[in-house]
Amino acid sequence: QVKLVESGGGLVQPGGSLRLSCAASAFTLDNYHIGWFRQAPGKGREGVSCISRSGIRPNYANSVKGRFTISRDNAKSMVYLQMTDLKPEDTAVYYCAADRSPFSFCGLDSDQYEYWGQGTQVTVSS
Repeated sequence: QVKLVESGGGLVQPGGSLRLSCAASAFTLDNYHIGWFRQAPGKGREGVSCISRSGIRPNYANSVKGRFTISRDNAKSMVYLQMTDLKPEDTAVYYCAADRSPFSFCGLDSDQYEYWGQGTQVTVSS
């Protein structure tokens, strides 16, 4: 059974950093685009970043450009989201998701993604 498990969330002060990890099991990660999404209390799910199966042309939401970096290690079946200069508005539950569409590049539309992890909480507060 396809499984994605996020880790690395926690409480951090504004300006701090966190690295989220997404571990994939029971499927070949390099066949999938991987996206990171987040959902804050009372808000809809927002696409944060994604990386294509080949690792080229990562995509970022404008709100995180220059602060977040996505990467993947297919050999380890892992995808990472390095988050720096965190702001209180980054507080949310963060999810990773897998998309097996045949397109060459990934997108930030959650409807494209078939498999989802359970999420990890990120709280940015002083």
